[in-house]
Amino acid sequence: MKQTSWVIALFVGLVLGIVGDRMSGGGAPAGKKLDLPPGSLRESDLPPGTLTGLSEAQKVQVLKGVTDKYGRAAPSPAPRPSDEAKTVYRIPLEDSPAHGPADALVTVVEVSDFECPFCKRATPTMKQLDEAYPGKLRFVFKHNPLPFHPKALPSAVAAEEARAEGGDAKFWAMHDALFESNPALDRPALEKIGQQLGLNAAALAKALDEQRYGDRIKRDQALAQSVGANGTPTFFINGRMVVGAQPLEAFKAVVDEELKKADDLVKSGVPARDVYARIIEKGATAAPAPAAPQAPRPPPPPAASRVDFRPDDPVKGPKVAKVTVVEFSDFQCPFCVRVEPTLKQLEDTYPKDVRVVWKHQPLPFHQQAMPAATAAEAAREQGKFWQMHDLLFENQQSLGTAKYDEWASRLGLDARKFSAARGSDKTRTRIQEDMQLGAKVGANGTPTLFVNCRQIIGAQPYENFKKMVDEELAKADQLQKQGVKLDGKFYDRICEANVKAVGRN
Repeated sequence: MKQTSWVIALFVGLVLGIVGDRMSGGGAPAGKKLDLPPGSLRESDLPPGTLTGLSEAQKVQVLKGVTDKYGRAAPSPAPRPSDEAKTVYRIPLEDSPAHGPADALVTVVEVSDFECPFCKRATPTMKQLDEAYPGKLRFVFKHNPLPFHPKALPSAVAAEEARAEGGDAKFWAMHDALFESNPALDRPALEKIGQQLGLNAAALAKALDEQRYGDRIKRDQALAQSVGANGTPTFFINGRMVVGAQPLEAFKAVVDEELKKADDLVKSGVPARDVYARIIEKGATAAPAPAAPQAPRPPPPPAASRVDFRPDDPVKGPKVAKVTVVEFSDFQCPFCVRVEPTLKQLEDTYPKDVRVVWKHQPLPFHQQAMPAATAAEAAREQGKFWQMHDLLFENQQSLGTAKYDEWASRLGLDARKFSAARGSDKTRTRIQEDMQLGAKVGANGTPTLFVNCRQIIGAQPYENFKKMVDEELAKADQLQKQGVKLDGKFYDRICEANVKAVGRN
């Protein structure tokens, strides 16, 4: 599926590389409003409360990091080759929702996703474009609910139900209401919008329950994929692709060119109502073939940083080991739960040689990550960290205060002590110290692990971890042959050697 690499890139981007600057204390002085690069995500594009408690400088660093990975609303026309910029795609209108004159000289097809923050940002631009060319533009909507936006498909269904009940006018009313409500698009929000627009509540509920209009939505998605419109929003102006929530001027530049072409066709005798069909009749039906891939570059050597830990940090494995794996993790992170079986396999394969040390790195956009970390810390104080750790990851989809108390009871913890520890400043300070250490050593996302202080990022395959562990075991054996004792200072010695070898302090 053409979206796969794009989806993976997004999820990795959301999890990796955005927290280090948040905790590093860098940036502008507190209270000074910082500007974001053009096209960056804004705080209003995220769920309410996501960045609560952060300084302006920290918010900017988080938003810049998410945007760099998530995708940027282009500040100017995308730098495509001139021939590609002029490519016309055959985008059939079919029975898609439309507004504007049927004989408009320029047709703007919007391929969009109601949960996408960039699509929301493009909506007022489209209204401005319509106002700039009164009576000359027709707008048509095509669905492309992306698979990593869980509220996008239900929202598309709600929009189609609105259309079924009230025609295109009701569809566009729902379209505007959905983007106004974005990112609040859960089931109650959709039902409330439907009520405000006068939709039949039972019919809307039935459509959402049955995911009706799936064939229509899938048809739109198939068209989008066939022409390479895999991200949202993507626009086709008389068949010419414009990608992203670009500024008004970028759209006007293309519209002006297309109006001139359309005027010439009308002067040659083509009826205005037939202009769009004439322009796209020989248009491309598939995306251009990708350029031949370049030979892959060899990966850089793993970075290394000195990673210290406390004597009472959670540890699994021997007290003194040839190989120490320090794990910076987040209980709500989907990649973190995926790496846990890999670590268990390492422990089983090297029971006498490998130990695993836990460090907290709750990411700011995971609302339950910090509360779950406090629950784990409260359990640690009663000697049950790893048992709570396992319950948190096993039940990652149902994290919440009531569950933490339930699991504490199941583990036989003292409820009063558990509750007090969860709410204490001491517990949060301890977690924040881990986060600060993570930022210092480059653990900017989760999971980030350090194998004898050598960094390995993400839920990589077991073989990658095993290869590094075997390399570290060979080094450890060599150190022992040189007379270095396997004692409390062994980790310091082997880390020092690795950091020096990589040249990073």
